[in-house]
Amino acid sequence: MSTQKSPRREFGSVGENELRLETEKATQVIDALNADLAATYVLYHQLKKHHWNVEGAEFRDIHEFLGEAAENAEEAADELAERAQALGGTPVAGPAAIASHAPVDSEDEDVYDIRTSLGNDLNVYGDIIENLRDHVELATNLGDHATAQILREILIEVEEDAHHIEHYLEDDTLVLEDATR
Repeated sequence: MSTQKSPRREFGSVGENELRLETEKATQVIDALNADLAATYVLYHQLKKHHWNVEGAEFRDIHEFLGEAAENAEEAADELAERAQALGGTPVAGPAAIASHAPVDSEDEDVYDIRTSLGNDLNVYGDIIENLRDHVELATNLGDHATAQILREILIEVEEDAHHIEHYLEDDTLVLEDATR
Protein backbone atom coordinates (compact mmCIF):
# COMPACT_ATOMS: atom_id res chain seq x y z
CA MET A 1 0.00 0.00 0.00
CA SER A 2 1.24 3.45 -0.88
CA THR A 3 2.24 5.88 1.82
CA GLN A 4 1.61 8.83 -0.48
CA LYS A 5 -1.10 11.03 1.01
CA SER A 6 -2.55 12.30 -2.25
CA PRO A 7 -2.43 11.09 -5.83
CA ARG A 8 -0.13 12.75 -8.33
CA ARG A 9 -2.99 12.78 -10.83
CA GLU A 10 -6.58 11.84 -10.14
CA PHE A 11 -8.22 9.46 -12.56
CA GLY A 12 -10.45 11.38 -14.93
CA SER A 13 -8.48 14.59 -14.71
CA VAL A 14 -6.49 15.81 -17.69
CA GLY A 15 -3.39 17.87 -17.29
CA GLU A 16 -1.32 19.86 -19.71
CA ASN A 17 0.56 17.79 -22.24
CA GLU A 18 3.78 18.39 -24.09
CA LEU A 19 2.14 17.25 -27.32
CA ARG A 20 0.34 20.61 -27.47
CA LEU A 21 -3.12 19.18 -27.88
CA GLU A 22 -5.64 21.49 -26.22
CA THR A 23 -6.97 20.11 -22.92
CA GLU A 24 -10.56 20.02 -24.17
CA LYS A 25 -9.55 17.99 -27.23
CA ALA A 26 -7.18 15.83 -25.21
CA THR A 27 -10.01 15.01 -22.78
CA GLN A 28 -12.19 13.68 -25.62
CA VAL A 29 -9.35 11.61 -27.03
CA ILE A 30 -8.39 10.24 -23.60
CA ASP A 31 -11.99 9.21 -22.95
CA ALA A 32 -12.01 7.35 -26.27
CA LEU A 33 -8.61 5.76 -25.55
CA ASN A 34 -9.79 4.62 -22.11
CA ALA A 35 -12.91 3.03 -23.63
CA ASP A 36 -10.70 1.22 -26.13
CA LEU A 37 -8.27 0.25 -23.38
CA ALA A 38 -11.04 -1.13 -21.16
CA ALA A 39 -12.52 -3.10 -24.07
CA THR A 40 -9.08 -4.45 -24.91
CA TYR A 41 -8.58 -5.62 -21.32
CA VAL A 42 -11.94 -7.42 -21.48
CA LEU A 43 -10.92 -9.04 -24.76
CA TYR A 44 -7.50 -10.00 -23.39
CA HIS A 45 -8.98 -11.81 -20.38
CA GLN A 46 -11.59 -13.55 -22.49
CA LEU A 47 -8.96 -14.73 -24.99
CA LYS A 48 -6.79 -16.04 -22.15
CA LYS A 49 -9.79 -17.86 -20.65
CA HIS A 50 -10.44 -19.57 -23.98
CA HIS A 51 -6.71 -20.23 -24.47
CA TRP A 52 -6.66 -22.08 -21.13
CA ASN A 53 -9.86 -24.05 -21.73
CA VAL A 54 -9.77 -25.05 -25.40
CA GLU A 55 -10.01 -28.80 -26.05
CA GLY A 56 -10.55 -31.08 -28.99
CA ALA A 57 -8.93 -32.09 -32.25
CA GLU A 58 -7.93 -28.53 -33.17
CA PHE A 59 -6.61 -27.84 -29.65
CA ARG A 60 -3.01 -27.01 -30.50
CA ASP A 61 -3.65 -24.59 -33.36
CA ILE A 62 -6.48 -22.76 -31.61
CA HIS A 63 -4.59 -22.72 -28.29
CA GLU A 64 -1.59 -21.12 -29.99
CA PHE A 65 -3.73 -18.65 -31.95
CA LEU A 66 -5.59 -17.53 -28.81
CA GLY A 67 -2.28 -17.07 -26.99
CA GLU A 68 -0.95 -14.91 -29.84
CA ALA A 69 -4.22 -12.96 -30.06
CA ALA A 70 -4.04 -12.28 -26.31
CA GLU A 71 -0.46 -11.04 -26.75
CA ASN A 72 -1.67 -8.73 -29.53
CA ALA A 73 -4.38 -7.39 -27.21
CA GLU A 74 -1.82 -6.87 -24.44
CA GLU A 75 0.45 -4.92 -26.80
CA ALA A 76 -2.50 -2.81 -27.98
CA ALA A 77 -3.48 -2.10 -24.37
CA ASP A 78 0.04 -0.87 -23.68
CA GLU A 79 -0.05 1.46 -26.71
CA LEU A 80 -3.47 2.84 -25.72
CA ALA A 81 -2.45 3.42 -22.10
CA GLU A 82 0.81 5.12 -23.03
CA ARG A 83 -0.95 7.43 -25.46
CA ALA A 84 -3.58 8.40 -22.88
CA GLN A 85 -0.79 9.19 -20.43
CA ALA A 86 1.15 11.20 -23.03
CA LEU A 87 -1.94 13.34 -23.61
CA GLY A 88 -2.12 14.23 -19.91
CA GLY A 89 -4.60 11.61 -18.81
CA THR A 90 -4.63 8.56 -16.60
CA PRO A 91 -5.17 5.19 -18.25
CA VAL A 92 -7.98 3.02 -16.92
CA ALA A 93 -6.43 0.16 -14.93
CA GLY A 94 -8.44 -1.33 -12.07
CA PRO A 95 -11.17 -3.96 -12.49
CA ALA A 96 -14.02 -1.65 -11.44
CA ALA A 97 -12.87 1.14 -13.76
CA ILE A 98 -12.40 -1.31 -16.61
CA ALA A 99 -15.91 -2.68 -16.12
CA SER A 100 -17.44 0.80 -16.04
CA HIS A 101 -15.52 2.11 -19.07
CA ALA A 102 -15.67 -0.95 -21.32
CA PRO A 103 -18.18 -0.69 -24.16
CA VAL A 104 -18.22 -4.50 -24.28
CA ASP A 105 -19.45 -7.07 -21.78
CA SER A 106 -17.25 -9.70 -20.20
CA GLU A 107 -18.18 -13.31 -20.80
CA ASP A 108 -19.27 -15.05 -17.61
CA GLU A 109 -17.03 -17.53 -15.79
CA ASP A 110 -18.55 -20.65 -17.34
CA VAL A 111 -16.61 -22.71 -19.89
CA TYR A 112 -18.26 -23.18 -23.28
CA ASP A 113 -17.48 -25.28 -26.33
CA ILE A 114 -14.83 -23.72 -28.52
CA ARG A 115 -17.26 -22.73 -31.27
CA THR A 116 -19.36 -20.75 -28.76
CA SER A 117 -16.23 -19.29 -27.18
CA LEU A 118 -14.84 -18.13 -30.52
CA GLY A 119 -18.24 -16.72 -31.45
CA ASN A 120 -18.21 -14.71 -28.22
CA ASP A 121 -14.68 -13.52 -29.04
CA LEU A 122 -15.76 -12.49 -32.53
CA ASN A 123 -18.63 -10.43 -31.07
CA VAL A 124 -16.20 -8.55 -28.81
CA TYR A 125 -13.80 -8.04 -31.70
CA GLY A 126 -16.65 -6.61 -33.80
CA ASP A 127 -17.60 -4.10 -31.12
CA ILE A 128 -13.96 -3.09 -30.67
CA ILE A 129 -13.53 -2.67 -34.44
CA GLU A 130 -16.55 -0.36 -34.62
CA ASN A 131 -15.29 1.71 -31.69
CA LEU A 132 -11.76 1.94 -33.07
CA ARG A 133 -13.11 3.21 -36.41
CA ASP A 134 -15.19 5.84 -34.61
CA HIS A 135 -12.20 6.87 -32.52
CA VAL A 136 -9.89 7.14 -35.53
CA GLU A 137 -12.42 9.58 -36.97
CA LEU A 138 -12.73 11.45 -33.66
CA ALA A 139 -8.96 11.84 -33.27
CA THR A 140 -8.60 12.94 -36.90
CA ASN A 141 -11.39 15.51 -36.55
CA LEU A 142 -9.74 16.88 -33.39
CA GLY A 143 -6.42 17.23 -35.18
CA ASP A 144 -4.71 14.46 -33.20
CA HIS A 145 -3.27 12.65 -36.18
CA ALA A 146 -0.73 10.67 -34.14
CA THR A 147 -3.47 9.08 -32.02
CA ALA A 148 -5.47 8.40 -35.18
CA GLN A 149 -2.44 6.62 -36.64
CA ILE A 150 -1.90 4.56 -33.47
CA LEU A 151 -5.56 3.54 -33.54
CA ARG A 152 -5.34 2.66 -37.24
CA GLU A 153 -2.39 0.35 -36.56
CA ILE A 154 -4.25 -1.32 -33.70
CA LEU A 155 -7.35 -1.61 -35.91
CA ILE A 156 -5.38 -3.48 -38.56
CA GLU A 157 -4.20 -6.07 -36.02
CA VAL A 158 -7.64 -6.40 -34.43
CA GLU A 159 -9.29 -6.92 -37.81
CA GLU A 160 -6.68 -9.52 -38.74
CA ASP A 161 -7.29 -11.51 -35.53
CA ALA A 162 -11.05 -11.25 -36.01
CA HIS A 163 -10.67 -12.54 -39.56
CA HIS A 164 -8.72 -15.56 -38.27
CA ILE A 165 -11.57 -16.34 -35.88
CA GLU A 166 -14.01 -16.14 -38.80
CA HIS A 167 -11.96 -18.86 -40.50
CA TYR A 168 -12.03 -21.07 -37.40
CA LEU A 169 -15.81 -20.76 -37.32
CA GLU A 170 -16.32 -21.90 -40.93
CA ASP A 171 -18.00 -25.26 -41.44
CA ASP A 172 -15.05 -26.93 -43.21
CA THR A 173 -13.12 -29.26 -40.89
CA LEU A 174 -10.94 -32.36 -40.88
CA VAL A 175 -12.87 -33.74 -37.90
CA LEU A 176 -15.29 -36.46 -38.94
CA GLU A 177 -18.94 -35.78 -38.20
CA ASP A 178 -19.34 -38.90 -36.03
CA ALA A 179 -16.40 -37.74 -33.90
CA THR A 180 -18.43 -34.77 -32.65
CA ARG A 181 -21.23 -36.90 -31.21
